[in-house]
Amino acid sequence: MGEGKVTTINNKEEWTAIHQKAGNKAVIVDFSATWCGPCRMISPYFEELSTKHTGATFIKVDVDAVEAVAQECGISAMPTFQVWKGGQKVDELVGASKDKLNALVEKHV
Repeated sequence: MGEGKVTTINNKEEWTAIHQKAGNKAVIVDFSATWCGPCRMISPYFEELSTKHTGATFIKVDVDAVEAVAQECGISAMPTFQVWKGGQKVDELVGASKDKLNALVEKHV
């Protein structure tokens, strides 16, 4: 499988910059944690989706490393996937379901 196009966000500034750069294009966010088994399980699929849907920006946020962003986005369970457009959250999925994640991406890309 080819290398995915997922950008890891390391701080609040990177989070803000990626949304500004995306404009009205969908930003698909994977909120996860290194200790989360289901997060590790779905991560390769998220990478795979990023190679198929080049019309969107795919990013990953480690909730422990970038707590400020996770708190601002109301993350309480992992994995949580959110879709953002124009700096606003437009959709969300909690859980590691490949089918539901694919449907979420397809809906917004």
